[in-house]
Amino acid sequence: MNKPIAPAAPARDIKAIVNAGLAHRHAAERRFRLYGLVAISLGLAFVVLMFASIISKGYPAFWQTYIELPVAFDAAVIDPEGKRDPKVLENADYAALVRASLRSLFPQVEGRRDLRALYALASSSAPLQLRAAVLDNPTLIGSTQPVWVLASATVDTFVKGNIDRSLDETLRPIKDQDIAWVDKLRADDRLERRFNSILFNHGDSREPEQAGIRGALMGSFYTLLVTFLLSFPIGVATAVYLEEFAPKNRWTDLIEVNINNLAAVPSIVFGLLGLAVFINFFGLPRSAPLVGGLVLSLMTLPVIIIAGRAALTSVPPSIREAALGMGASKLQMVGHHVLPLAMPGMLTGSIIGMARALGESAPLLMIGMVAFIVDIPKGMFDPATVLPVQIYLWADLPERAFVERTSAAIMVLLAFMILMNGLAIILRKRFERRW
Repeated sequence: MNKPIAPAAPARDIKAIVNAGLAHRHAAERRFRLYGLVAISLGLAFVVLMFASIISKGYPAFWQTYIELPVAFDAAVIDPEGKRDPKVLENADYAALVRASLRSLFPQVEGRRDLRALYALASSSAPLQLRAAVLDNPTLIGSTQPVWVLASATVDTFVKGNIDRSLDETLRPIKDQDIAWVDKLRADDRLERRFNSILFNHGDSREPEQAGIRGALMGSFYTLLVTFLLSFPIGVATAVYLEEFAPKNRWTDLIEVNINNLAAVPSIVFGLLGLAVFINFFGLPRSAPLVGGLVLSLMTLPVIIIAGRAALTSVPPSIREAALGMGASKLQMVGHHVLPLAMPGMLTGSIIGMARALGESAPLLMIGMVAFIVDIPKGMFDPATVLPVQIYLWADLPERAFVERTSAAIMVLLAFMILMNGLAIILRKRFERRW
């Protein structure tokens, strides 16, 4: 027997069921949007917190404290014979002039320990500054001139408010008598904060007030120059060959899989490869930007190849067919039509790969670019370090002044990376074509 057919539900009940389902879906959609908004807000909050922490710690490093000293350029100390011999002037005891100047400001200070603390108010670079002034202008000999010399890192940190003077004397690096001297110098208008040009003009130093990032910047420049000169032409040529000329077989498939896998290999592996091949086997100079550029080229090549192939794929097949239909050879079609249209995308990928290379430190640690190097490199064969490694070195030092310089160097590195990524976006927007 046939089962009886159930009576149809009233239209009112069907509408209620549909409305309930819609309300449930709309509520689920609102929750999903809320989850996404919360995730984005948390991400932005952490980014803002990170930048606020870096900037708050780093911006004081762009200013440095100087002390005005009434320096008596005593001829008996600088040039006893009066011949103005440059060698004699260069080897004079300029530290004695700095000590005499400080004693003239605080004649009441006596005792070896107190005098040593008084002399420590000025940076150890003050005698070098006086020597440079005398060598540049020997007529200063025999006169007394006001000279602004660099203050020590402890004085600079205290003046910037990074040392709490209300703490017990045993809990801070500056003593009560040092604070009294600094207060007197400030009352006499002999303390001044100036833009810290040393940070950008000097190399690394054990003294925080004399440390700069010029050597690391030049090392990064030479390293990235080698990286770009090697990785860009090789990466573009490889992408063009694989996408336009290579036959589709198991060998090219194997090459493509390996390229994709190399893009995900940890960067320190490339450092080990560079240590084994470029330094131990070929005998290239250790800590040189040339070796660093070679290592970063190996790391950057897969990124440039993948980006180049994606840019070539984005060119419509009609461009190729039209060029071939007009009688162009395949090489002419690629060189005159496809490659110019894909070049903006290739440049974008290359800049992003270079930005990644700029921020790498692990592979460069393996090839010795972690050494303490004071001299600024003048070429790609000179010993050098790079900005991320310089940040790593400073972050490991205990002095409070190096905390400022570490954050300042991070700010400079982030500025360069933002600039490079911004350039990639501008190139993509400026030359991108929509088909």
